[in-house]
Amino acid sequence: MARKSKLNLLELYSEENKDQIYENVFAEIESFELPLGTSLRSVYDDQPNAHQRFMEKLDACIRNHDREIEKMCNFHHQGFVDAITELLKVRADAEKLKVQVTDTNRRLQDAGKEVIAQTEEIIRCRIQQRNITTVVEKLQLCLPVLEMYSKLKEQMKVKRYYSALKTMEQLENMYLPRVSQYRFCQIMIENLPKLREEIKEISMSDLKDFLESIRKHSDKIGETAMKQAQQQKTFNTALQKQNNVNYGRNMYAINGRVPEPKYEITSKRTLEEEDEHEEEVLTAHDLVDFSPVYRCLHIYSVLGDGETFENYYRKQRRKQARLVLQPQSSMHETVEGYRRYFSQIVGFFVVEDHILHVTQGLVTRAYTDELWNMALSKIIAVLRTHSSYCTDPDLVLELKNLIVVFADTLQGYGFPVNRLFDLLFEIRDQYNETLLKKWAGLFRDIFEADNYSPIPVANEEEYKIVISKFPFQDPELDKQSFPKKLPMSQSVPQIYIQVKEFIYASLKFSESLHRSSTEIDDMLRKSTNLLLTRTLSSCLQNLIKKPHIGLTELVQIIINTTHLEQACKYLEDFITNITNISQETVHTARLYGLSTFKDARHAAEGEIYTKLNQKIDEFIQLADYDWTMSESAGRASGYLMDLINFLRSTFQVFTHLPGKVAQTACMSACQHLSTSLMQMLLDSELKQISMGAVQQFNLDVIQCELFASSEPVPGFHGDTLQLAFIDLRQLLDLFMVWDWSTYLADYGQPTSKYLRVNPSTALTLLEKVHRGMKDTSKKNNIFAQFRKNDRDKQKLIETVVKQLRSLVNGMSQHT
Repeated sequence: MARKSKLNLLELYSEENKDQIYENVFAEIESFELPLGTSLRSVYDDQPNAHQRFMEKLDACIRNHDREIEKMCNFHHQGFVDAITELLKVRADAEKLKVQVTDTNRRLQDAGKEVIAQTEEIIRCRIQQRNITTVVEKLQLCLPVLEMYSKLKEQMKVKRYYSALKTMEQLENMYLPRVSQYRFCQIMIENLPKLREEIKEISMSDLKDFLESIRKHSDKIGETAMKQAQQQKTFNTALQKQNNVNYGRNMYAINGRVPEPKYEITSKRTLEEEDEHEEEVLTAHDLVDFSPVYRCLHIYSVLGDGETFENYYRKQRRKQARLVLQPQSSMHETVEGYRRYFSQIVGFFVVEDHILHVTQGLVTRAYTDELWNMALSKIIAVLRTHSSYCTDPDLVLELKNLIVVFADTLQGYGFPVNRLFDLLFEIRDQYNETLLKKWAGLFRDIFEADNYSPIPVANEEEYKIVISKFPFQDPELDKQSFPKKLPMSQSVPQIYIQVKEFIYASLKFSESLHRSSTEIDDMLRKSTNLLLTRTLSSCLQNLIKKPHIGLTELVQIIINTTHLEQACKYLEDFITNITNISQETVHTARLYGLSTFKDARHAAEGEIYTKLNQKIDEFIQLADYDWTMSESAGRASGYLMDLINFLRSTFQVFTHLPGKVAQTACMSACQHLSTSLMQMLLDSELKQISMGAVQQFNLDVIQCELFASSEPVPGFHGDTLQLAFIDLRQLLDLFMVWDWSTYLADYGQPTSKYLRVNPSTALTLLEKVHRGMKDTSKKNNIFAQFRKNDRDKQKLIETVVKQLRSLVNGMSQHT
């Protein structure tokens, strides 16, 4: 029972639970909440007849709702009917109102058409006004852009490229960004780079034209700069001279006299000329328009491409420098060639210096120094080469002056020029060589034109003229009355004058070299020494060796060299007066004229001896002895008397020579004559000599001895000159006396009468005389061999010959 009750309770609980589920489902359906899958699944569970029961519950629920709807409708039905009744009443009024409203609307529409039209016109105008305002606003933004672009075009047209670039910069940074949305702005933006490139090309073209222009005008610029430097130097020199004149006047005024200097007028005139030229001073900027460089530099700097411009400019200028430094092949022929070469170089570096000082960074000091060092090496090499071709000292001097002006000009612009002055010392040596060659020709001309005779002076005036040219002093000659003759010939004062001219010419090169007086003095003395020891000495030596120079000319040359030697001290004083360097200074060089003229004198003396001997040989060659004569002619030979007369007249000319020279010449002539006569006797082609010929020969030697004893040249002591013929005298005495026994007995004794007779010489002559005696005997008597005296003489001769041969053989063995 209890279990049954429990089951009934469970069933009852299950039924209640089912009803609750169905109610929830109905509530969800009524609320239209989707999805309903979960609720519907709960309906179809595992219980049987769940669907049927759900449908029953659903029908019951629908019926309940129908009843509620019916109740509600019944409750509101009367109000609905009343409302419909009222609505029907209002319908007629609504129709009437609709007609009125329609009519009113029609009339309103008719009345509002004009208003609408005016309103539309107002709206259109307002829109236009708004558009105009917008356009004005936009134009106010665009007009400055267009104005700037128009300004840019105008600047491009008038070639104001730097301003154009500034305008472009303003356009890009300030104006174009405000109107970047417009198409014309984009076109402008696209054109601006093209305009920049156009400006770069135009400015570069202008730069190229400028470079070409300065290349053409470099020589004019350089010429002007060098002229200004030279004028400034001339002005300073004239001013310095004027100061020296004033100082000199004060010094002379102390002594009570004030001289009028010759160059005062010149100095004043120079100063006046300088004042005139000051108004005409031109600079590189006056001759060349540098604006293309500035413009191009600014343009490339603005464009941020300054480094490219600098590199291009320097590269092109280096090329132009190489062209400028390349000289013409014929430059060395004229001074104009050198002047044009220097002008172009100066013009080039003047332009570079101007660019250096007026621009920032385009040209640096390091760059100009590098360029100058390169150019300086090339210039020095060119000048070394071309100056070596110069043979005219005047051209070399003008070249030196040009180099000095060239160096001074560039030094004024800050370029180092010490190497140029060092080069001038090399050119100075070459200048001296050309001077030496020129003066060698002058000396030769003077020697060729000289008559080698003492200078005749007819009166005091002529004497003073000669003395003014040459420092000659001779108290003895001064005592003589006019007319008289100076000992030297006309070439001596001319040579002296030319040596002084050479010193002047050498001094010209030393001017403006910025060297001390000591160095100039040393240079002058060295160059003068070269002139004396090499040029003049060589000319004298060549003169002495010339065939047409005779004994008289040689004597005069010796006299001339003596006077030139004495004049050397005056040349030293002359140099001292020029340089103001005392000869007592430690480093002062001395002139070598003494040795030069001594050497020339020695050469002339030797040539005198040689020519004198040659003249003696010419007379000897005229000898025509009859070596077979039976008896002598009783007088000396004609050729020998002529020779002695010649020697007498010649030695009379030697009176102006130094005593030793005349004595040496006389002794040499006598010795040569003695030797020649001895050789004539001993000539191998002479086979036989008669005693008559020996006697004739003895007469000739006697005349020679008489000439020697007559003292043709003063100064010989005793029989000194006669000793030249002692060998001949002893030999001839031996044959004339026929004193063979004494000769053979005393041979080798210091007191021998025939000490100077050599056995071989005696043997040779004895054999010739023996053959001559044999030949004479044969001619005189066919039976001469039977005469007793002749046979004894023949035996004596044969005996003497044997003894002489033994002496000769003994001498050879002893030797």
